[in-house]
Amino acid sequence: MNFAVPPPIVEHNSNLLLAALAPQELAAILPLLDPVTVEVGDVLCEAGEPLRHVYFPHDCLVSLMGVAEGRMTLEVGQVGREGMVGASVAPDHDSTQVRAVVQRAGSASRMEAARFRTEAARNPSLQRVLYRYTEALLAQAIQIAVCSRFHVLEARLARSLLITRDRLQSDKFHLTHEFLAHALGVRRVGVTKAASALQQQGLIIYSRGNIEILDPDGLAAASCTCYAIVKDAGAQTVAGLR
Repeated sequence: MNFAVPPPIVEHNSNLLLAALAPQELAAILPLLDPVTVEVGDVLCEAGEPLRHVYFPHDCLVSLMGVAEGRMTLEVGQVGREGMVGASVAPDHDSTQVRAVVQRAGSASRMEAARFRTEAARNPSLQRVLYRYTEALLAQAIQIAVCSRFHVLEARLARSLLITRDRLQSDKFHLTHEFLAHALGVRRVGVTKAASALQQQGLIIYSRGNIEILDPDGLAAASCTCYAIVKDAGAQTVAGLR
């Protein structure tokens, strides 16, 4: 993780949660924000450990992983420019229940967790924005948990790829078998079989972690209804922050 040249306020505004604050409120916390760049695979926080910083993504994408017994994982959400990593520390928690792993490299605004707790405690406007956002995160996590329990892997993979496509606004991206296995809570061989099935249907091309979605509508049909539910929840979150 690297520090970048401090960006102007418009750069911080590329994060929709920060942009939802009144200009004077955002200006008040600007001195507390540090611009950073994050790389694929960076762990921004670890489940059960004290949270040192919170992050407001600009153009990066972060995967939130539930962790069992220190090694088994399941993706329970994603955070892009619409939100933040570490919302659970406000107002009185100093740790998080998820592992946050960078899925797409990019830039973010970072703030010390202790200072963020102080700001959240004294700022009603920030509290309202956080409340709406954490509600959306919880809804996303619940739906993904239901999906993981009741739907077949092929449909779950289609749902995951479509959500990533929507967040990145691109039909082409890079996700390794290992990352997808961790995200979906399965063995790598399961990801290989599910990806091969989608590829044989002409929906995607998947080679050495490079994914291209050829038929978004077909992939949506192969997915479960959870994709539409998570997508709608995300759209409502963005609309509520504007």
